[in-house]
Amino acid sequence: MPGTVGSVLAEKAQEIGDKPMIEFEGTRYSYSDSHFAANRIANCLSDLGVKKGSNTAVMLPNSPEFLFSWFGAATIGSPVVPVNTALKGEGLTHILNHSESEALIVHADYWPNVEAIKDSLPALKRVISMGRAVDGQDGSVEDFLKSGSTDDPGVDVSPADLMMVMYSSGTTGLPKGVVMPQGQVMGGSLLLNFGGVRPDDVLYTCLPLFHANAAIISVWGAIGYGTRLVLGRRFSASRFWDEIRQSGATEFNALGAMIPILWKQEPKPDDADNPVRIVLSAACPKDIWRTFEERFGVQIIEFYGTVEGGLTMAGPDAPVGSIGKPLPINEMKVVDDDDNELGPGEVGELIAKPMGAGSLVNYYKDEKATEEKTRGGWLRTGDYAYKDEDGFLWFVDRKKDVIRRRGENISSYEVEQIVNEHPSVLESAAYAIKSDVGEDDVAVAVVLQPGADFDPEGIIRHCIANMAYFQVPRYLRAVPEIDKTGTHRVRKQALRADGVTEDTWDIEESDIEVPRP
Repeated sequence: MPGTVGSVLAEKAQEIGDKPMIEFEGTRYSYSDSHFAANRIANCLSDLGVKKGSNTAVMLPNSPEFLFSWFGAATIGSPVVPVNTALKGEGLTHILNHSESEALIVHADYWPNVEAIKDSLPALKRVISMGRAVDGQDGSVEDFLKSGSTDDPGVDVSPADLMMVMYSSGTTGLPKGVVMPQGQVMGGSLLLNFGGVRPDDVLYTCLPLFHANAAIISVWGAIGYGTRLVLGRRFSASRFWDEIRQSGATEFNALGAMIPILWKQEPKPDDADNPVRIVLSAACPKDIWRTFEERFGVQIIEFYGTVEGGLTMAGPDAPVGSIGKPLPINEMKVVDDDDNELGPGEVGELIAKPMGAGSLVNYYKDEKATEEKTRGGWLRTGDYAYKDEDGFLWFVDRKKDVIRRRGENISSYEVEQIVNEHPSVLESAAYAIKSDVGEDDVAVAVVLQPGADFDPEGIIRHCIANMAYFQVPRYLRAVPEIDKTGTHRVRKQALRADGVTEDTWDIEESDIEVPRP
C-alpha cells in the first residue's frame, strides 16, 4: 500500500469516510473521524514548533488517542517513538535520549516516571499530556482534539521519510531503535492478506500499540483493508472472549503465552460460540493447536517474524508446529556459523533478506549494530531453526537461550512447551544454570495455576514421561510471575542471575532418578 500516513488517511476518509475504523470500549470512530483527529493533532503540534524530522515520543496506553497522536505526528513528518509504558529510570532515559525526542505525548499516569528523569533529557522541549494536566505541559491531547484545525497541515511528506523509530524489546542489552520509513509501515496488510483475512473481517488486538504486532500488522492491516479495528486496553483471559463477542471480531493476533493461557481457562459450553474465523498466532504449542481450534471453532494460522524483518507463514497445508514457509516478500535460509546453507533436519541460524526493492533493517544511530545484524547482506534473526524435507521451517530456540548440557543442545522452548502441559502450570521459563561439572544444568521457573500447589516431583515425573532424559530439568522454582517484554518475550537474564535460590527445588536432593536408555 504506497503512500504516507497522511495521504492514506485522506484517501480512506474520501472513499469510505463513514465506515468505522476504530472501536474502543464500545465507541466507534469512522475513517473521517480518524483523519480529522490526526489533522487536529498535527496542526497543534505544528503550532508548538514540532518540525518535520524532529522525533515525537508517545507514551500512552492502548487507546484511540494513541493512534490519533501517532497519525498526527506522522502527518507532519515527525517520526514517532512509541515508548513502553512500563519503562522508568535508565530504560526510559535511554530511549528518550537516544531517540533525541523533542516532544513527548504522555499519559498523566506515567508522568511521574518521566518527571523523575526530566533533568536528564536535554533534547526534550515540549510535553503534551493526556488524562490529567501535568506540571509544565505545553498542551493536552484532549484540547488538541477539541480545538485543532481539521485542515491538511500542508507538510510535504514522502514514503521515503522516516515515520517511526521502534525500539526492540531489549531481552539483552539496551534496546535498539528500528528505523521505519512511512512507505514501509504501509505494508501491514500484506501479512493479513497471506493469512486469509478478508476485507469484511473485523480485526481485534489487545497487544500493546508500542510494539510492531499491534502497530503494524493490526492497525495498518485494518487500514489497508478499509475494515474496522477493535482495540482492547490489554490482554485479560477472563474478559477476552466477552470482548470478542461484544465487538463481533472475526480475527485476532496471539503472541507468546496467550493461547496456552486461554486454553487453560475453565471450559464453557459456549466456547465455540464466538465470531472468530482466524487466529494469527506466533508460537502456538503444537500439542494444543488442533484441540484449541476445535474447542473455540477457529483456524490457527502460525506466523513468524521480527520487528527487523523475516516473515514466514504456516498455511492450512503446513504440518502442525511448523512456522511454515517464507512469504514471497523475502528469501530465508538456515545456515551454520560459516554461512553455509544447511540441509533438511540440520539446525542453524535462520537468516532472511527482502525480495526486490525491499531494504534491510537500519538501527537508529547505531551503524555497528546495523552492520552486525545485516552481515553479508542478510538479516541475522538470532533464532535457531531447521527445514524439513518438504521445505517447511521449524523454530528451535533463540540462540542465546539454548542450553548446553553434557554435549547436548537443548531447546528451552521445547522444554517450556512440555512443562506447560502439566495441569498445575500456567506458564514457565526454562534457562541455564552453570553446572559444577561443566556446561549447563536445566532450570525451569513456573507460574502456577490459581489455587494450585507447587508439586515439583509431579512436574518432574511429567517431564520424564514426555522428554528425553537429558532435557529433564535439574532445578524447579515457583515464581509469582515471569518478566516479559511488551511483545510477550520472556526476559531470562534475572532468572539466570538468581541462579540456585533458597526456594529452588533440586532433583539431586530428591529420590527421583531419571532413567537413561
